[in-house]
Amino acid sequence: MNDFSMKEILEMQRLLQEKYKGRWEPIEPAIGKNKLLWMIGECGEVAEIIKKNGHERIMEEGEIRQHFVEEMADVLMYYGDVMNCFGITPEELKASYTEKFQRNMARW
Repeated sequence: MNDFSMKEILEMQRLLQEKYKGRWEPIEPAIGKNKLLWMIGECGEVAEIIKKNGHERIMEEGEIRQHFVEEMADVLMYYGDVMNCFGITPEELKASYTEKFQRNMARW
């Protein structure tokens, strides 16, 4: 099984943006805030599924799990849009994530 890479996510988002150019907001720094707000809205939908169903049903009931995973994908799509808006590369994200991880590992 192959991992799903940030490079793939960013490219898929770029292709979507290209397809809907003129219909969707452009991918640029000035729009990054809007994309972030849409992502937060999707996070709220994920939280609502957890709130209404609890973790047991998400883990055990196929239809609820499918809805949960779909909403998580929406969060990830907007995350990719935010990265694209600000030109964040997978390499930059990995370096920052790794540094933060190492700091957290040494914290306590």
